[in-house]
Amino acid sequence: MRRVVVTGIGVICGLGRNRDEFQEALRTGRCGIGPITTTDCLDLRFRNGAEVRCYDPNDHFTPKEADMIDRFAQFALVAAREAVKQSGIEWTNGLRDSTAIVTGSCVGGQSTENQGFWDVYKMGKTRVHPMTIPKTMANAGASAISQEFGITGPAFTISTACSSSAHAIGQAFSMVRSGMSDVALTGGSEAPFSYGILKAWEAMRVISPAVCRPFSKDRNGMVLGEGGAMMVIESLEHATARGAKPIAEIVGFGMSSDAHHITQPSAEGAAKAVRMALKDAGIAPEQIDYINAHGTGTTVNDATETCALHLAFGDHAKRLAVSSTKAMHGHTLGAAGAIESAAAILALASGVLPPTIHFNEPDPACDLDYIPNCPRRADIEYALSNSFAFGGLNAVLAFRRI
Repeated sequence: MRRVVVTGIGVICGLGRNRDEFQEALRTGRCGIGPITTTDCLDLRFRNGAEVRCYDPNDHFTPKEADMIDRFAQFALVAAREAVKQSGIEWTNGLRDSTAIVTGSCVGGQSTENQGFWDVYKMGKTRVHPMTIPKTMANAGASAISQEFGITGPAFTISTACSSSAHAIGQAFSMVRSGMSDVALTGGSEAPFSYGILKAWEAMRVISPAVCRPFSKDRNGMVLGEGGAMMVIESLEHATARGAKPIAEIVGFGMSSDAHHITQPSAEGAAKAVRMALKDAGIAPEQIDYINAHGTGTTVNDATETCALHLAFGDHAKRLAVSSTKAMHGHTLGAAGAIESAAAILALASGVLPPTIHFNEPDPACDLDYIPNCPRRADIEYALSNSFAFGGLNAVLAFRRI
C-alpha cells in the first residue's frame, strides 16, 4: 500500500475565509461565534452561530454562477480552489482521469430547500426556482468541483450526519492508498442557517443560547456553524515526482457503528473507532500526542467521549492533549470532520495546539487535559481527529507530521 500525504488545504468557516485566517484564529484562540445575521431568529430560543462573516458570493462567482449553486456547495468549491492552488497541481487529461472527488455533507442545500418551501406554502407561489433540485442535492459540491477542474475520475458524496466529511476523507485516503486514484480532492461543506432547520435544531433542545463550552462543567449545548474545508491528498510517490511539499501524512482511518441509539452516543463504539484508526496506522496508543475531539459541548457527548478516550488509551489518556475547536468555529455538522482535520493537520505542521476556549470549570466526568483557553506550543508527531455522529456512526482519522 502507498503512503498518502496532504499537499493542499482550503478552509472557509466562522474563523475566516481562507486557510491563513483560519489558522491564525486557531493559534490565538479567537471565537467565531456571534449573532446569526443571515436568518431571522427572533422567535428562536437561540440566536448565535458561527457564520462566515462578510461572505459575498460575488467575490467568487458571477451572478449567474452564484444563482446556480447553493451556499453550502459554494463553500465546497471556494475551499477546493484554495486547496488546489496551494498544492500546485497542474492538471493534465491523465491526471484529471485518475483524480477522485469525495465530499461529505449532512443536510445539503438547506437554504434553497427552505426558500422553496417558503415560496410554496407561505407565499402561495405555483413555481419554485427551476434549479431547486440540483441546488439542494448533497452532491452539488462534488459536482461543482468536478466541473471546475474538469476532473473525470470517481466523484461522490457521503452523508453520515456529523461524520460525513470524516468518512469522505477516510474513503478518499483508502482510494489513494490502494492505487485506485493517484490524487483526491476531499472534505466537506455545510450551510445550515435557514429558518426551517434552525427550528428543527431548536426542537432537539441541544443548542446553547450563548456560547459552546466543550468539556467545561457549566457547558449547556452546542452552537451551529457553517463553512467548508477541502484538501488535496495524493500518494507520496506522486507528490515527490512533481516536487510538491507535503503538509502532513494521513496514516490511518477507523470506523464503527454503535448499534445503540439514534442520538445518544456510546463510549464503546467511539473507542472502537479510535482503536481501528490506530490499528490501521500501525501505531501504538502511546504514540498519539494530540486529539481534536468531537467535543460538541453537550453534557452527554463530552462525558461519553472522555470515557471513550479512557477506554481506548488506558493510562496514556491522562497524557493526551485534547481540544475541541467547535468552541471557536461551531458545530459545522457534515463539514465538521474536514474542518477539524484541517485544524489537527495545521497543529502538527506548526507545533501550536488550538485551545478549548470558554472553559470555565473542570468536570469530574471530563478529567483529561483539554488545553483550556490558551493555545499551547508542543512538538508533536501524531494526531487524531474524532467525529461521532447521530445514528452512532463514528469516524477517526490519524495524521503524522512530515
